[in-house]
Amino acid sequence: MRYLDAVYALLVATAVAALLTPLAGRLARKVGAIAYPSERGLAREPTPELGGLAILAAVIVAAVIWLPDTIHLRLAPTYKPGTAGVVHTWVVIAGAVVIALIGALDDILELKPLVKLAGQVAAAIVAALGGALIKGVRLPFLGYLAFPDGGKELTVLWLVALMNVVNFSDGVDGLAAGVCAIDGAAFAVIAFSVEGGRSAAAVLAAITCGAALGFLFHNRYPAKIFMGDTGSNLLGYLLGVVTIIGSLKTNAVLALAVPLLVLAVPFMDTGFVVAKRLKYGHMPWHRDTEHFHHRMAKIGFSQRKTVAYLYAWTLMLAGVALALRFVPYSNHHGRYYLGWSVVMGLILLIAAIASVYLVYVLEIFKFKLLKAIQLRKVDPDTSEHDIVAAVKRDMETGEFDAIRMPEQDE
Repeated sequence: MRYLDAVYALLVATAVAALLTPLAGRLARKVGAIAYPSERGLAREPTPELGGLAILAAVIVAAVIWLPDTIHLRLAPTYKPGTAGVVHTWVVIAGAVVIALIGALDDILELKPLVKLAGQVAAAIVAALGGALIKGVRLPFLGYLAFPDGGKELTVLWLVALMNVVNFSDGVDGLAAGVCAIDGAAFAVIAFSVEGGRSAAAVLAAITCGAALGFLFHNRYPAKIFMGDTGSNLLGYLLGVVTIIGSLKTNAVLALAVPLLVLAVPFMDTGFVVAKRLKYGHMPWHRDTEHFHHRMAKIGFSQRKTVAYLYAWTLMLAGVALALRFVPYSNHHGRYYLGWSVVMGLILLIAAIASVYLVYVLEIFKFKLLKAIQLRKVDPDTSEHDIVAAVKRDMETGEFDAIRMPEQDE
């Protein structure tokens, strides 16, 4: 039974990743794949990378045991008949191997951004050739919209975007692995709810969750090893494939909302930093210290507290995605039920308020308080206007003076 398959696959993937991660660390030291302390990174001492190789091995081992050679897609009844397809599991896994190897080369040799992008595109094309395609979507009032060329271009764009989203968010101990574990678990539940107990997409999501979780045992603060581009690109690829063959096949509202909600934290983080880079004339892949975790570190959050807040935010938004699936607010054919719609509205409102709090209050209001303390230590007569002006300047330019809270990591 697939429900139990998902549980067993998760446990085995967790165990394999946990056992092999130290070996990946030894390999990284031998080949020179080491992350050194830098202004952009939060590493405090030289740390081996290539942890993604252990994640890849865990995925392959669990896939061999619990995934079928082919996954027959059963689209939701609201889709156009005849649009279901077949996903060839080992072609998709081959794409995972491709992106992991590209990431490993980058961890060892530091490939140029365009070379890395070409590798991401190649892996995405492999997945598309394996049948993991976004063929179309049913839009409210417009009916079924089939994408040109079977959705190949959109599929490649989506997978490359997910790889970069996870890659960009991997900047503090345990963050990317934990977020991907949460997202994988959420996608597994949603995929089972869409397809029932025979969902191979749910099993793949559970495998992704387990592999990330097993690696997390060694990556939580203080990290003994990093996943590197090997792991971040791989996890982004796997989550992208899961959304395509799993949650994207349900009705229009869920198809559009669920992946964006579950992956909202890394998406918002990436969107924020890319917009900032473009604003100041930098290329999207330009390295800086504008990610959520960097900004929280600048205002005094410890690594543990930073990760805890971002985990909580991810869990909350994943919960909203699950609520969209399980709260019976609509029959998904245009009829809404008042009582449950109110419940769903309240859930969305609470999530929105909490998200605003995390983005705005923690980054600006708390920083304003700390900035006021800092400025008034220098000049007790500093006015409120001067404090606001200083905060605005720092938030816009990113040129912060380091501020440390009394609480520090031990």
